[in-house]
Amino acid sequence: MVAKSSSNTSFKKLTSIKQLKLQANIIREDIITSLKEAKSGHSAGPLGMADIFTALYFNVLKHNPKKPNDKNRDRFILSNGHICPVLYATMANCGYFPKKELLTLRKLGSRLQGHPHRQALPGLETTSGPLGSGLSQAAGMALVFKREKTPQKVWVSLGDGEQNEGNHWEAVMFAAKEKLSNIIAITDRNYIQIDGNTEDVMPLDSLKKKYLAFNWNVVEINGNDMPVILKTLKAARSNKHKPLMIIAKTIPGKGVSFMEGDYHWHGKPPNPEEATKALNEIHHSESKERGNWYLAHQKLHPIHKKIKRSKK
Repeated sequence: MVAKSSSNTSFKKLTSIKQLKLQANIIREDIITSLKEAKSGHSAGPLGMADIFTALYFNVLKHNPKKPNDKNRDRFILSNGHICPVLYATMANCGYFPKKELLTLRKLGSRLQGHPHRQALPGLETTSGPLGSGLSQAAGMALVFKREKTPQKVWVSLGDGEQNEGNHWEAVMFAAKEKLSNIIAITDRNYIQIDGNTEDVMPLDSLKKKYLAFNWNVVEINGNDMPVILKTLKAARSNKHKPLMIIAKTIPGKGVSFMEGDYHWHGKPPNPEEATKALNEIHHSESKERGNWYLAHQKLHPIHKKIKRSKK
């Protein structure tokens, strides 16, 4: 089913791998489009995490765009706030706000700032900014839910580079001490940060061994393999006894050949020519699969008409 994007309608849960993969690439196109309009922002991380955000918001996360403040909802914390283009694109496709608003990314007066502001949009749980603080916020929420014996899960997205921060590891110890098994953390292990490769700036490997030593449950996955992502996130809801860290090894800039694996795209947007090339690559990569489903999406969401496509 096509996920509707009007702020007055709810989205459809996507259950097939094909649908989820198609939706992830639509979100990638929206990321490129919004960054091109903004003329600033981060490209690599959002593109790399599009598959995980799609599986989470369109299948696994307990949430309702029509009732963003439902007390029984799961909580999602974006610690690495600079990858917000993927969060905004995902939320818009779910129906939290009109999709045309993606064209206002980072503009003066826009609700879509370069780091999310909690009070600006429905469905945002925290204001992101200082790296390394998201897990602390998640741990506080999770502790309350545990003490009140309520079933909500607290999901938190983390960058690998931000785990150079000491505050993050204080939260890691706290969550383990309190046995906050309702925390499901996802590390975007793409090995890049603004100054280069993470292992050159401040080595983190073996990240899995670190979390095991800190008394967490740990799973390592390919963060761009939709079947694996979906299976892992679904299983995470049954996590017990310890907090869970999912180390998702992603390709930064996934879907755009000239961005993939290049740390220079960590904090760089595409210019108009690069955006057109990127959109054509993303669209062409699954053109045989999209068929009428994608054409229907285009009719629903005219934002894509702003970018000229190749006729290939």
